[in-house]
Amino acid sequence: MRSITTVTAAGALTLALAACGGGGQPAGGGSYAEGKTFTLVLASDPGTLDPHFTSVSTALQAGRFLYDSLVNVDEHGSMVAGLAEKWDATTTTATFTLRKGVTCGDGSALTATDIAANITFVGDPKNASTRIGVYVPAGATAVGDDTAGTVTVTSPSPDAFLDRNVGGLPIVCKKGMAARDQLKQGSDGTGMFTVAEAVAGDHYTLTRRKEYAWGPGDWKADQAGLPDKVVLRVVANGTTAANLLLSGEVNAAVMVGPDQQRLRAAKLHERVVASPLGELWFNQKQGMAGADEGVRRALTQALDLDQLGQVVTSGTGRRSAGLVAPGGPCPPGNAAALLPAKDADAAKSALDAAGWTAGADGVRAKNGQKLALLLYFPTSVGQGTQAAAELLQKEWTALGAEVTVKGLSDAEIGQLVVGGQGAWQAAILPLGVNLPTQLVPFLSGATPPNGVNLASIDNPDYTANVQAASAIAGSGGCAKWQAAEEALFKRLDVVPFVDSTVPIFGKGAEFELSQGSVTPGSIRMLA
Repeated sequence: MRSITTVTAAGALTLALAACGGGGQPAGGGSYAEGKTFTLVLASDPGTLDPHFTSVSTALQAGRFLYDSLVNVDEHGSMVAGLAEKWDATTTTATFTLRKGVTCGDGSALTATDIAANITFVGDPKNASTRIGVYVPAGATAVGDDTAGTVTVTSPSPDAFLDRNVGGLPIVCKKGMAARDQLKQGSDGTGMFTVAEAVAGDHYTLTRRKEYAWGPGDWKADQAGLPDKVVLRVVANGTTAANLLLSGEVNAAVMVGPDQQRLRAAKLHERVVASPLGELWFNQKQGMAGADEGVRRALTQALDLDQLGQVVTSGTGRRSAGLVAPGGPCPPGNAAALLPAKDADAAKSALDAAGWTAGADGVRAKNGQKLALLLYFPTSVGQGTQAAAELLQKEWTALGAEVTVKGLSDAEIGQLVVGGQGAWQAAILPLGVNLPTQLVPFLSGATPPNGVNLASIDNPDYTANVQAASAIAGSGGCAKWQAAEEALFKRLDVVPFVDSTVPIFGKGAEFELSQGSVTPGSIRMLA
């Protein structure tokens, strides 16, 4: 979540806008304080905290405090040590050598066998983990050697970034793997914090493990200013969150929309996440209007995508180049050149050609069925997204559709869209990833509830290019990954139209970001 994105896979690029005191003294002078509580605003309730059964950004941010992974990605996008001190990989195998002395929250030792069980569990399609195909390829298995302290992963299909993907999977300890219900509002991991209290919709209180000494890279436990507690406070309204931050009642909050201006004027600590924000999806499930490419083209041609992007970001965004967050291993895509410009006449002609004709009331219908569109949008990413949904409603109504817009919380997005329980036709839904491999399960393959291909996309050209790219390790396959993305844009399977640069502000504390969210080990409380 790793960012403000509602559905997230692996993260976004972090831009450091101010010097941060990572050493012995705060960047702005003064001193660090011990024994304090760090309060972080979540824009919506995370729902389940189980890291293997969520795609929601607020849950993934919470998970950063509770769980570790084999490798970490630092604020520069580089892989650094996590639970593993070293690793080696091809496109189908990876071996991780573990750090010694890592323990779970209950004091029990984490073993290579425990880690292997996590990977095999997520890789087994029958377990329906939302992390399959994101971190672990479908069918991948792992074997742990407790004596040697190694975990060896074997994937039945090639993964160009296998070490980075599998290495990013949050690792659950043995007891949690055996009793997953306790993970919904609790935790069983090796992370720096454990859950002390969970009040859904209000707050989650976490307690720091003083023995924790295996943070990212060469992190050391004896650093000044670490908080003893963390409170994740659910505050849905951005203006309210800004007021709480200025008053000192909270220490950090993601800020979307105009409130960021007054926070910046107050010269608060600031870090920025750059990530996809405006992405338009059409439900292509059988029987839905969006299953017809002609309808998708008409609905897209009815829109001014540049205007839509400025509405979503309150004028601060930039046109999307593709579906992957900037700063990844592959160069930017070519979305803007491939997506159609606004052309109302062409949009009407496309609907005519698709068999949707206007009735006496102006509403188009086909075989007696009206063109009725239910449009979902997330409420957690600022008021601009609601305004954009209302603009879509206006333009599509002028085209001859009956349009209903509905805002959803992140938990509802997880249930109704990612979980496949909603009868939606279109959605403004940002998907935050920093590797093209992490897009694959969302854009192809099994549909909910058996997979996370939430829009039921079936694009043979995308699949063929993914297959070719996956056989090439690392950035050598970038040209094929770009061709795969372009196949999606040509058929309008998904329409990315704006990226955001969204700040996370802090007061009374300093912190860094990685993978689009606050890094627990970087937090320093100020005196």
